[in-house]
Amino acid sequence: MSEKLFLFDFDGVLVDSLEVYERRVTLCLEKTGSPIIRSREDFLELFEDNFYEGIVKKGIALAEFMHASRSMPAKDDYDQMTPFTPIFPVLQELKKNNILTVISSNISKVIHAILSRYGFNGCFREVLGADYGYSKEEKILHAMNSFQMKKEKTFYVGDTVGDIKEARLAGVKTVAVTWGWHNKERLEMASPDYVIETPDDLLKI
Repeated sequence: MSEKLFLFDFDGVLVDSLEVYERRVTLCLEKTGSPIIRSREDFLELFEDNFYEGIVKKGIALAEFMHASRSMPAKDDYDQMTPFTPIFPVLQELKKNNILTVISSNISKVIHAILSRYGFNGCFREVLGADYGYSKEEKILHAMNSFQMKKEKTFYVGDTVGDIKEARLAGVKTVAVTWGWHNKERLEMASPDYVIETPDDLLKI
Protein backbone atom coordinates (compact mmCIF):
# COMPACT_ATOMS: atom_id res chain seq x y z
CA MET A 1 0.00 0.00 0.00
CA SER A 2 1.49 3.36 -0.99
CA GLU A 3 1.92 6.02 1.67
CA LYS A 4 -0.61 8.85 1.82
CA LEU A 5 -0.70 12.19 3.65
CA PHE A 6 -3.74 12.73 5.88
CA LEU A 7 -4.22 16.30 7.09
CA PHE A 8 -6.70 16.61 9.95
CA ASP A 9 -8.64 19.62 11.10
CA PHE A 10 -8.67 19.75 14.90
CA ASP A 11 -11.89 21.29 16.23
CA GLY A 12 -14.92 19.25 15.27
CA VAL A 13 -12.87 16.37 13.83
CA LEU A 14 -10.58 15.26 16.67
CA VAL A 15 -12.25 17.07 19.58
CA ASP A 16 -15.74 18.27 20.43
CA SER A 17 -15.26 21.99 20.98
CA LEU A 18 -18.26 23.66 19.37
CA GLU A 19 -19.75 25.15 22.54
CA VAL A 20 -16.35 26.27 23.81
CA TYR A 21 -15.43 28.11 20.61
CA GLU A 22 -18.87 29.55 20.02
CA ARG A 23 -18.61 31.12 23.47
CA ARG A 24 -15.02 32.32 23.00
CA VAL A 25 -15.57 33.82 19.56
CA THR A 26 -18.78 35.51 20.71
CA LEU A 27 -16.97 37.11 23.68
CA CYS A 28 -14.01 38.17 21.52
CA LEU A 29 -16.31 39.86 19.03
CA GLU A 30 -18.13 41.62 21.85
CA LYS A 31 -14.79 42.86 23.18
CA THR A 32 -13.97 44.36 19.78
CA GLY A 33 -17.33 46.15 19.75
CA SER A 34 -18.76 43.91 17.02
CA PRO A 35 -21.33 41.57 18.59
CA ILE A 36 -22.34 39.92 15.31
CA ILE A 37 -23.14 36.48 16.74
CA ARG A 38 -26.70 36.24 17.99
CA SER A 39 -27.34 32.55 17.31
CA ARG A 40 -25.46 29.33 16.64
CA GLU A 41 -26.23 29.72 12.95
CA ASP A 42 -24.48 33.12 12.96
CA PHE A 43 -21.43 31.37 14.39
CA LEU A 44 -21.49 28.46 11.94
CA GLU A 45 -21.79 30.83 8.99
CA LEU A 46 -18.34 32.17 9.84
CA PHE A 47 -16.96 28.78 8.77
CA GLU A 48 -18.47 28.76 5.29
CA ASP A 49 -15.07 30.07 4.15
CA ASN A 50 -11.75 30.68 5.89
CA PHE A 51 -12.72 31.83 9.39
CA TYR A 52 -10.28 34.73 9.60
CA GLU A 53 -11.14 36.01 6.13
CA GLY A 54 -14.80 35.69 7.06
CA ILE A 55 -14.62 37.97 10.09
CA VAL A 56 -12.55 40.53 8.16
CA LYS A 57 -15.25 40.59 5.44
CA LYS A 58 -17.74 41.43 8.16
CA GLY A 59 -15.70 44.48 9.11
CA ILE A 60 -13.84 43.02 12.09
CA ALA A 61 -10.27 44.21 12.63
CA LEU A 62 -8.28 40.96 12.74
CA ALA A 63 -5.56 42.38 14.99
CA GLU A 64 -8.17 43.51 17.53
CA PHE A 65 -9.88 40.12 17.42
CA MET A 66 -6.62 38.25 17.98
CA HIS A 67 -5.66 40.58 20.83
CA ALA A 68 -9.03 39.92 22.48
CA SER A 69 -8.56 36.19 22.00
CA ARG A 70 -5.08 36.16 23.54
CA SER A 71 -6.29 38.18 26.52
CA MET A 72 -8.95 35.64 27.47
CA PRO A 73 -8.09 32.92 30.00
CA ALA A 74 -8.02 29.61 28.20
CA LYS A 75 -7.44 26.69 30.56
CA ASP A 76 -11.01 26.36 31.91
CA ASP A 77 -12.40 26.42 28.37
CA TYR A 78 -9.95 23.88 27.02
CA ASP A 79 -10.62 21.59 29.97
CA GLN A 80 -14.17 21.29 28.62
CA MET A 81 -13.07 19.96 25.22
CA THR A 82 -13.52 16.22 24.85
CA PRO A 83 -12.00 13.94 22.21
CA PHE A 84 -13.99 11.94 19.69
CA THR A 85 -12.82 8.66 21.16
CA PRO A 86 -13.88 6.44 18.19
CA ILE A 87 -11.13 8.08 16.13
CA PHE A 88 -8.31 6.91 18.45
CA PRO A 89 -7.93 3.38 17.05
CA VAL A 90 -8.35 4.69 13.50
CA LEU A 91 -5.47 7.14 13.95
CA GLN A 92 -3.30 4.37 15.39
CA GLU A 93 -4.01 2.23 12.34
CA LEU A 94 -3.60 5.02 9.78
CA LYS A 95 -0.22 6.14 11.10
CA LYS A 96 1.32 2.71 10.43
CA ASN A 97 1.50 3.28 6.67
CA ASN A 98 0.71 6.98 6.26
CA ILE A 99 1.76 10.44 7.40
CA LEU A 100 -0.67 12.26 9.71
CA THR A 101 -0.62 16.01 10.37
CA VAL A 102 -2.93 18.54 12.05
CA ILE A 103 -3.84 21.73 10.18
CA SER A 104 -6.13 24.01 12.15
CA SER A 105 -7.32 27.55 12.87
CA ASN A 106 -6.60 26.86 16.54
CA ILE A 107 -3.32 27.74 18.26
CA SER A 108 -0.57 25.11 18.00
CA LYS A 109 0.25 25.25 21.73
CA VAL A 110 -3.37 24.51 22.60
CA ILE A 111 -3.54 21.68 20.06
CA HIS A 112 -0.36 20.07 21.40
CA ALA A 113 -1.62 20.29 24.99
CA ILE A 114 -4.95 18.65 24.21
CA LEU A 115 -3.41 16.01 21.95
CA SER A 116 -0.98 15.11 24.74
CA ARG A 117 -3.70 14.98 27.37
CA TYR A 118 -5.76 12.46 25.44
CA GLY A 119 -2.94 10.43 23.93
CA PHE A 120 -3.17 11.70 20.35
CA ASN A 121 0.27 13.34 20.31
CA GLY A 122 2.15 10.30 19.06
CA CYS A 123 -0.03 10.10 15.95
CA PHE A 124 0.95 13.31 14.18
CA ARG A 125 4.22 14.31 12.51
CA GLU A 126 3.43 18.03 12.55
CA VAL A 127 0.90 20.55 13.88
CA LEU A 128 0.25 23.74 11.91
CA GLY A 129 -2.02 26.10 13.81
CA ALA A 130 -3.05 29.74 13.52
CA ASP A 131 0.34 30.86 14.78
CA TYR A 132 1.88 29.40 11.61
CA GLY A 133 -0.61 31.23 9.40
CA TYR A 134 -4.30 31.92 8.93
CA SER A 135 -4.69 30.23 5.52
CA LYS A 136 -5.34 26.50 5.58
CA GLU A 137 -4.65 26.39 1.86
CA GLU A 138 -1.10 27.65 2.44
CA LYS A 139 -0.58 25.23 5.32
CA ILE A 140 -1.77 22.31 3.20
CA LEU A 141 0.72 23.26 0.46
CA HIS A 142 3.48 23.58 3.08
CA ALA A 143 2.73 20.11 4.44
CA MET A 144 2.79 18.56 0.97
CA ASN A 145 6.12 20.21 0.28
CA SER A 146 7.57 19.16 3.65
CA PHE A 147 6.69 15.51 3.15
CA GLN A 148 7.18 15.52 -0.65
CA MET A 149 3.66 14.24 -1.20
CA LYS A 150 1.67 14.60 -4.42
CA LYS A 151 -1.81 16.15 -4.43
CA GLU A 152 -3.54 12.94 -5.44
CA LYS A 153 -2.13 11.21 -2.36
CA THR A 154 -3.04 14.02 0.05
CA PHE A 155 -6.36 14.10 1.91
CA TYR A 156 -7.71 16.93 4.05
CA VAL A 157 -10.18 15.76 6.70
CA GLY A 158 -12.48 18.56 7.85
CA ASP A 159 -15.92 19.26 9.25
CA THR A 160 -16.91 22.62 7.71
CA VAL A 161 -17.64 23.97 4.26
CA GLY A 162 -14.69 26.33 4.68
CA ASP A 163 -12.38 23.34 5.22
CA ILE A 164 -13.56 21.75 1.99
CA LYS A 165 -13.17 24.98 0.01
CA GLU A 166 -9.62 25.64 1.22
CA ALA A 167 -8.52 22.05 0.62
CA ARG A 168 -9.94 22.18 -2.88
CA LEU A 169 -8.00 25.38 -3.56
CA ALA A 170 -4.86 23.49 -2.57
CA GLY A 171 -5.80 20.77 -5.06
CA VAL A 172 -5.99 17.88 -2.60
CA LYS A 173 -8.67 15.26 -1.93
CA THR A 174 -11.38 16.43 0.46
CA VAL A 175 -12.94 14.33 3.20
CA ALA A 176 -15.95 15.77 5.05
CA VAL A 177 -16.88 14.25 8.42
CA THR A 178 -20.47 14.43 9.59
CA TRP A 179 -19.78 14.37 13.35
CA GLY A 180 -18.40 17.92 13.45
CA TRP A 181 -19.73 21.48 13.24
CA HIS A 182 -21.51 21.50 9.86
CA ASN A 183 -24.15 18.87 9.16
CA LYS A 184 -24.11 16.39 6.28
CA GLU A 185 -26.49 18.35 4.07
CA ARG A 186 -24.45 21.52 4.41
CA LEU A 187 -21.21 19.69 3.69
CA GLU A 188 -22.60 17.92 0.63
CA MET A 189 -23.38 21.28 -0.93
CA ALA A 190 -19.60 21.90 -1.03
CA SER A 191 -19.14 18.68 -3.08
CA PRO A 192 -16.33 17.01 -1.11
CA ASP A 193 -14.63 13.97 -2.63
CA TYR A 194 -15.72 11.84 0.32
CA VAL A 195 -18.39 12.21 3.00
CA ILE A 196 -17.86 9.90 5.97
CA GLU A 197 -20.09 9.25 8.95
CA THR A 198 -17.73 7.25 11.16
CA PRO A 199 -13.95 7.38 11.71
CA ASP A 200 -13.68 3.77 10.48
CA ASP A 201 -14.63 5.02 7.01
CA LEU A 202 -11.18 6.68 6.82
CA LEU A 203 -9.61 3.22 6.62
CA LYS A 204 -11.50 2.57 3.37
CA ILE A 205 -9.86 5.51 1.56
